[in-house]
Amino acid sequence: MKKFLIIVSVLLLATSVANGQSILRNIGERAKKAVEEKVGEKVEQAVGNAVDKVTSKKDNKKGKETKEEAEEGHNHAAGEAWTCPECGKTGNTGDECDDCGAPKPGTGAAAAPARESAPAAAPAPQQKKQVESAYAKSDFVPGDEIFFDDTFENEQLGEFPSQWDLMFGYAEVGSVDGRKVISFTDDGYAEIQPLMNDQKHFLPDVFTLEFDVYLETGEGDGYNDSSLEVVFGNPDLPNWNGRVSWADFWFRATDGGASMHWTAQKPNGGDDIFGEKDLYLGSSDTPLKDNDWNHFAFSFNKRALKGYVNGVRVINIPNAKVPSHFWFIHQGAYKYGCVSNVRLAKGAVPLYDRLSSDGKIITYAITFEVGKADLKPESMVEINRIAKLMQDNPGISFEVQGHCDATGSDKVNDPLSQKRAEAIVAALVEQGIAATRLTPVGKGSHEPIADNSTDEGRAKNRRVEFVKK
Repeated sequence: MKKFLIIVSVLLLATSVANGQSILRNIGERAKKAVEEKVGEKVEQAVGNAVDKVTSKKDNKKGKETKEEAEEGHNHAAGEAWTCPECGKTGNTGDECDDCGAPKPGTGAAAAPARESAPAAAPAPQQKKQVESAYAKSDFVPGDEIFFDDTFENEQLGEFPSQWDLMFGYAEVGSVDGRKVISFTDDGYAEIQPLMNDQKHFLPDVFTLEFDVYLETGEGDGYNDSSLEVVFGNPDLPNWNGRVSWADFWFRATDGGASMHWTAQKPNGGDDIFGEKDLYLGSSDTPLKDNDWNHFAFSFNKRALKGYVNGVRVINIPNAKVPSHFWFIHQGAYKYGCVSNVRLAKGAVPLYDRLSSDGKIITYAITFEVGKADLKPESMVEINRIAKLMQDNPGISFEVQGHCDATGSDKVNDPLSQKRAEAIVAALVEQGIAATRLTPVGKGSHEPIADNSTDEGRAKNRRVEFVKK
């Protein structure tokens, strides 16, 4: 019995020790966890304090930089002439840049106190100013004599346009953003060409080609890559399957990816010219406009081929084979795959020569929004040429005449042409021309120079004339 009690006592003692070790182990684990949590809190607090210090330093530095920038702006404001921080124009003396219209540092928007938030629509005017500035600096000169012009306005939706020839694929008249267009539907593939008496020979050795393309980003996966290729051919010269040069505009609607690629043959046939330009819509220096029409233009002068996007030159080939015809190739099922306002024109005679021989300048390069007196940005090219002519010749004064075609009534056309003439005068005054040298006159459709029953005739009647006084 005594031996039994000893054994029981030993077992109880062993159990107590084991339980004690277990309790201690649990306590130790809980203590370790508490320590880890506490350490974590301290680390988190330390990191937070460090971030606060860094942020505070950045804020202080930013405040210092803001103050320095303000002082720099003040110093700029104090000088007689200043350089525009937006476009780099030097020699400005007014409160706005002479080229792009940006405010003088230290005045206007630049001097306004910072606000917590700005209206969402605020960047739009700046983008417009940038586009207008680009056109103001463009060296593109539209041809003087229009020999093909198609706005598609008189075409039936869903039909193939009457002034075009289908070479391959499918296309039809559609409507985009209130405009009629030639739309590339179905699988997006089509090859089209202006309908001419001689389909292989209709381009002179000096010509300009202009057209509009609508772009919009943010589409779903169903609208991805697309490309619009302008192909120049000449069957009378050695070529690549009829091609002597081409330019391909590629666009991806999902994220705004865009680029221009081009290839041209040199006249000697020994060398080819290749090039590309990134036009990504997310880039700060792209000439493209999102959710808007984009104006494309090409010029050829005996051997020089140039290409422009919204007034910005992206292609400059000094020596290329002479094309005799062109066509469009579109690929990709993009929702807004289309072309609008296609125009071909011959030559580009210097303004002073035209004025000397005719006593007036007739131009088709000053255009307006449909039914409005709002100048399109591309009009700044011609307006700046007229302004330069008047600056170089102080004795010249003009009657600025706005002319319409016979579409619409006199009740609409007469006041509209007057307002358009006034808009041109206002734009020239902004370029530094004295208002006393300009007289706006709206002629409506009362003085046509071509047959209003044809598209080409109506295109020639829609014009601006600068008549020497």
